[in-house]
Amino acid sequence: MENKRSPGSGHAPEETPAARPPALQRRFVYLSLGSNIGDRAANLQAGLDRLAASDLRIVRVSPAYETEPVEYTAQRWFLNLAAEAETELFPMQLLLRIGRVERELGRVRTVPKGPRTIDIDILLYGRSIVRTAKLEIPHPRMADRRFVLTPLADLAPDLRHPVTHKTISEMLEAAPNQAVRPFDIQWNR
Repeated sequence: MENKRSPGSGHAPEETPAARPPALQRRFVYLSLGSNIGDRAANLQAGLDRLAASDLRIVRVSPAYETEPVEYTAQRWFLNLAAEAETELFPMQLLLRIGRVERELGRVRTVPKGPRTIDIDILLYGRSIVRTAKLEIPHPRMADRRFVLTPLADLAPDLRHPVTHKTISEMLEAAPNQAVRPFDIQWNR
């Protein structure tokens, strides 16, 4: 953006948020990705690849973890990871992108908490708090899920939850027990 002086004013005009180019209105978001059908690692990589676009840049990806299923336990173990991204999308736009990516990768919702080719959740969107019928941010159950908190702690252990003000590390220490073990894979980024 050019910094033009107003004629005769002697100072630069004040820049308002609306006047900023969209690239400066980006937010950092944290996503959780999981898969337990087919080639789990390939599904996660495809999810990352399809999410990435000019308005959503994957910045960092955590190591992967193999995790036991929670609630509906009669299914294959999951591979899970967390991703830090920078986006211009508003929360509902991001949710729509995620839904499209899940459908493209074969996600079919038949059994609640059941097997899935890909599951992508918005954990945090900057410091925003969103409560609608279709979307809650921060993710309402993240504090109870080691499969979410373990990879998220790899990326941002000191990040604070915008409601509880606890760090991700503190939340992980308090989370219920669940088997979470490292899974050796390198992500294409």
